Amino acid sequence: MVRRLYDWVLSWSESRWGWLALFTIALFEASWFPLPPDVLLIALCVGAPKKSFRFASICLTGSVLGAMLAYCIGYYLWLTPDGDFTGIAQFFFDAHIFTPESYANVCDLYDQYNFWIVFTAGFTPLPFKLCTITAGACDINFIMFIIATLVGRGLRFFLIGGLIWKYGAPIKQFIDKYFNILATIFTVLLIGFTVLVLGVLGDGGDDEGDSKSVTPVAAEQMIDPDSTTLANDIIPEIPCDTLDL
Repeated sequence: MVRRLYDWVLSWSESRWGWLALFTIALFEASWFPLPPDVLLIALCVGAPKKSFRFASICLTGSVLGAMLAYCIGYYLWLTPDGDFTGIAQFFFDAHIFTPESYANVCDLYDQYNFWIVFTAGFTPLPFKLCTITAGACDINFIMFIIATLVGRGLRFFLIGGLIWKYGAPIKQFIDKYFNILATIFTVLLIGFTVLVLGVLGDGGDDEGDSKSVTPVAAEQMIDPDSTTLANDIIPEIPCDTLDL
């Protein structure tokens, strides 16, 4: 099933409506679609490297609008006035889009990290839909949410587009194999550096114990380790030489 869905997404790279498919996939991936828009973004950019930044812009626009939609789902439709899950929330759980345990873990993380959770999910292969819906359910500041989405998703999509624009098709194999790993390492280092700077600029030892960062262990709490569903936003590991782009 994953392979068929993957092939269907890739088939849009051969269509003149590929840009529209890219926008639509990015829009709905932020709330429920199982595959990330990177799959089609890479294929479109490889097919027309000079249009890479245009495709990255389309992908970013769809993803930000989709994140706003997912936020509204969480804010308005996720919980009843009594605090129980609605039928829509239960549908997401039953469809294995993500689990109640993952939802609870992200809620706990939002109490401490806010901006960094959205940024990390936007830039790394962590499940973006889980964080966008939970942000609305937890009533995260909407402006901060949009800024974090713009920065995280923008860095991811424009970095992919920029690499293909610069190096062309040969860079595709490198992106498929190493991009998610490097993005995760970069995010951890960036957050750690930011916390370090804030600690140095702060008032020293009294508040040292309050400085926290989103460590890899904390980030892993956002994913149900026992889940084998399509809830993860990581591109399936399919050998590049099997894809005819």
